[in-house]
Amino acid sequence: MIQFRLVRPLAPLAALAVLLSHPAGAAEVDATASYILTLGGINIAAMKVDLEDSGSHYRLDLSANVAGLGTLVASGTAKATSEGRSSGAALQSEEFDLETRANGETFTVDVSFAGRDVSAFKVTPPIIDNYDRVPLERRHLTGVGDFLSAFVLKGNGLDKSLCQRKANIFTGVERFNIAMSYAGEDQATSARTGYQGPVVLCTVDYDPVSGHFSSSDITNYLADSDRIIIWYAPLGETGYFIPYRVLLGTNMGDLSMVLTNMRF
Repeated sequence: MIQFRLVRPLAPLAALAVLLSHPAGAAEVDATASYILTLGGINIAAMKVDLEDSGSHYRLDLSANVAGLGTLVASGTAKATSEGRSSGAALQSEEFDLETRANGETFTVDVSFAGRDVSAFKVTPPIIDNYDRVPLERRHLTGVGDFLSAFVLKGNGLDKSLCQRKANIFTGVERFNIAMSYAGEDQATSARTGYQGPVVLCTVDYDPVSGHFSSSDITNYLADSDRIIIWYAPLGETGYFIPYRVLLGTNMGDLSMVLTNMRF
């Protein structure tokens, strides 16, 4: 089960691929962004994110094909969907689904939300609660969102306000908190990527709360890491902002995600 012990703590971070921003009252949006993920400079996955927003209801679909990297990352596929209300000051998830397939095994998560509280969730196969898993408590399931919609930010432009965010997240397996901070501005210039132009840099602080394994080297490393950085770029004139690049320092090398194409 090596792949799941790796994927679970990394999943919320890989899901930074869908960090978007949507101003209130915007027109309908139908957009797609594609990314390449590398670990230690080696391609390990291709990811695509589709966004639909009617102005009152949103849907995010993420799909990834993982090539694998020896015993560190298992080859397989992953897909996730988040949908809910988009008419307020922030996206509010009503349903979240995740499915991963690797080495002939399937892992699924289904979470339903009522407001900002978890109303039901199911994990298949169930996670075994052994001595080093931090127990999930009912109070940890209130005031939360899923890891896709929690990273969807509404803002007024490509400026430092995009980074001034906090979120409480429940993945169906783990509860954790994130805090984002402004780190500066830059210019994306590479012709090999899907965007050239101004970007804003945000750092991310990851704070595990429950559901994780206290002996997990990856979880502990991420909690201590000060090298989780996101570069935001505008999604044309739609009023959305998506990650141009995500960089995560890990004990296995840098995990990097770069925008390769976008359509809107």
